[in-house]
Amino acid sequence: MLSYLHAFHAGNHADVLKHCVLTLVLEYMARKDKPFLYIDTHAGAGRYDLRNDRAAKIREYDTGIGRIWHRDADAPPAMQRYLQLLRALNPSGELRHYPGSPWIAQSLLRAQDRARLFELHPAEYQQLRALFAGNRQFRVEQGDGFQALGALLPPAERRAVILVDPSYEVKTDYPDVLAAITAAQRKFSTGVYLVWYPVLTRKQASRLASDFTRSGMRNILLAELTIHADTQHAGMTGSGMILVNPPWQLAEALQSVLPYLQQKLAGEGGKYRVQQLVEQ
Repeated sequence: MLSYLHAFHAGNHADVLKHCVLTLVLEYMARKDKPFLYIDTHAGAGRYDLRNDRAAKIREYDTGIGRIWHRDADAPPAMQRYLQLLRALNPSGELRHYPGSPWIAQSLLRAQDRARLFELHPAEYQQLRALFAGNRQFRVEQGDGFQALGALLPPAERRAVILVDPSYEVKTDYPDVLAAITAAQRKFSTGVYLVWYPVLTRKQASRLASDFTRSGMRNILLAELTIHADTQHAGMTGSGMILVNPPWQLAEALQSVLPYLQQKLAGEGGKYRVQQLVEQ
């Protein structure tokens, strides 16, 4: 499905959650000197101008990063690096640009690390390719990141962070995510896998979590933030991350980040949870 463009949603509450988690994971990975590979299966454009027609049309960032920008004095220490990256991208102090996951990775990977980025949408791929032109550390490809995982794992570095966040506009994305992670984990059991999912209906979100719980994989953590109460009507009320082999102490850090995000971003009925779905 090639109709989805993330520019319409850049900087919303789901992005804030996803990128806080990603920043923490990459920070933890960089604490060891050994190199690692970063894989982004649905990379998008890499960076977004919040003034362009797409982002400005529905201004979802107003209910996400817009509620934190310049009002972050009480943000927990675990969020500080994420906020520093945002300030670096907006040096004038005005919120103009929002980073995609590839831009965050570019800021946090070290010289010994490398990245593989995949994007299927032609327009988003061209933007992503232009953003990383001349960067030999980051390899950008137009293609299906699900299919690419098998050939990339296990990596030569024997350490990797794999981010999987499709649009879920296609119903098969749900079983495809589980199948891709299950197959990848069989080839590379020690990789750190990050799966983003939307909360469109509670039934869908719960089924995905249950499927991972029953998958046979070990050490699975869930972090979820809803900004409104569950509903059967159309629309995303929240999002979450399912992490296989999360870094040590990540759950503790998220126990400080998620309450803060709930306070800043959620309305009546909003809530959060950090839950160990499967023990090590």
